[in-house]
This record gives sequence, structure tokens and C-alpha cells, in this order.
Amino acid sequence: MKQDDTIEIQPRIKPHFALISGIMAVSTGAIFAKLADAPAIVIAAYRVGLAALVLAPIALWKAREELSALSSADLVRAAVAGAFLALHFGTWISSLNFTSVANSVVLVNTNPLWVGILSPFVTGERIKPAIFASIILSVIGATIIGVEDAGSSGNDLLGDSLALLGGICASVYLLLGRDLRKRLSLISYVFICYGSAAFLLWATVLLTGMRSSGFPADTVAMFWAMALIPQLIGHSSYNWALKWFSTGVIAVSLLGEPIGSTILAYFVFDEVLTWQAFAGGSLILLAICIAGSSE
Repeated sequence: MKQDDTIEIQPRIKPHFALISGIMAVSTGAIFAKLADAPAIVIAAYRVGLAALVLAPIALWKAREELSALSSADLVRAAVAGAFLALHFGTWISSLNFTSVANSVVLVNTNPLWVGILSPFVTGERIKPAIFASIILSVIGATIIGVEDAGSSGNDLLGDSLALLGGICASVYLLLGRDLRKRLSLISYVFICYGSAAFLLWATVLLTGMRSSGFPADTVAMFWAMALIPQLIGHSSYNWALKWFSTGVIAVSLLGEPIGSTILAYFVFDEVLTWQAFAGGSLILLAICIAGSSE
């Protein structure tokens, strides 16, 4: 029996504490990424690459037999899921160069909406009425944000589009990994996905000749901070909490990331939240809440 299948009546860590810790950890991701003085793809490569490096000895120690017994079909599925994870980080981190942290984290966290839209094509599930309502609200919210940014500069609109694309890629990653996660322990699952994403991102960095070393110490510190805090602590907390909470509760809890990131951005970058961004973001957050609660 895999470790994740073991029945625990009372977990040693309170599930609500783990979920809150995950929200706080993930909220720092945009801040660390914006503080790192490096190309977006390089930042993404270091984030998942260092996370996979830390996980490697743990996975080989605790899940070696499980990993070696994987079928070729599962390996391909995990690799494709990792590819979309790489696209998610590449597009989202790139968006931070063009738009505000608030807009970026709100738009990239629209994945519950895209999961609802894409589920019929990937898993055969029907779109629920609540998803239709959330789609309408999110389109209105995104339009409000887009109109404001289009009026200020084309770069802002490009950043919003990249963040939205990052949300779509994250949704495909989640859908592809849903079935695989049922058969794999947490350690095996995240190690394969992070490793696959890291391989593709680093291949892109090396093939395109991007600068990959010689960064200032503070940027290197941001690389490690992203790998350890939002990636390993944040994402792992969410994955662990899935054992104690429904997927809908986890999806709704993701609303804490744009709120936390926006507050941090105000203090770190002096970013002011305009009324248009507040109105559009509020509609998108409401749409995500409806989509997540409908599961």
C-alpha cells in the first residue's frame, strides 16, 4: 500500500493549518519572481529545477519501486502534464514583466473556470450550469481589466493575456494529472511533474542561449526562495490537503493567492490597486468561487 493510501483518522498536522500555510506560501511566488533579475524562462527553470533537485533523493529513497514500476503510458502522460506545467510557469512569470502583480495573479488563477470548460473534452464530464455562470462573470471581469490596461499600454494587455494563458495551461496540467494522481503517491507525482517541467524549461534555456549563470546573489536567493516556499511548501500543502478536503474547497482556497500577492505587492513594489482592477478582479474571484464550489 502506498503512503498516500494509508488511512489516518487524525492527521498529525491540522488540515486547515496546512491549507492556510499553503495559501501564504504560494502568495509569495509572484513577489519572488518579480524581484529576480533574470529572464522569465530562466526564473521558471530554476523554480521547478531546484524543487525537483531537492525532491530527487527523497523520491529515490521512498518511491523508487513505485517509479520503476510505472508503465510507459503513465510516463508519457506525466511528461505531457509536466510540459503544460512548464508552459504555465513560463507564460505566467513572463506576464509579471508587463502587468501588475494583482492582475497577473487574478488572471492566472482562473484555472477552475478552464477546468470546467475543458473537462468535457478531456474527461467527458458535462459543463454544469454553475460553470456557465462563472464563465460569464469571468469574461466580464477580464474585459474590465483588459479595457483598463488596453487604455494604458499594449504591454499591460500582453501581460494580462500571458497570465490568462498561464491559467489555461495550469488547467490542462491538472486535468492530465488527475487520473495519474489517483495511482501515484504524492512524492512520485510531484517529482515526475516537476522533473519533466524542469527538463523542458532548461532545454529551452540552453537551446536559445539564454543566460543561465552568473546572477547576483540576491537573484540566486530568489531562485531558491521560489523553489522552497511557493513550489515545495505551497504546492505540496495543497496536494496533501486534497486528502482531507474536496477539490472544490481547494480550488476556492486558491482565492487567497491573489489577495495575499496583491497585499505583498503594495508593500514591496508600491503597486496601487485601481478601481477597475478591483472591480474586474472581484468578479473573477467570485466566478472562481462559484466554479470551485460547484464540484
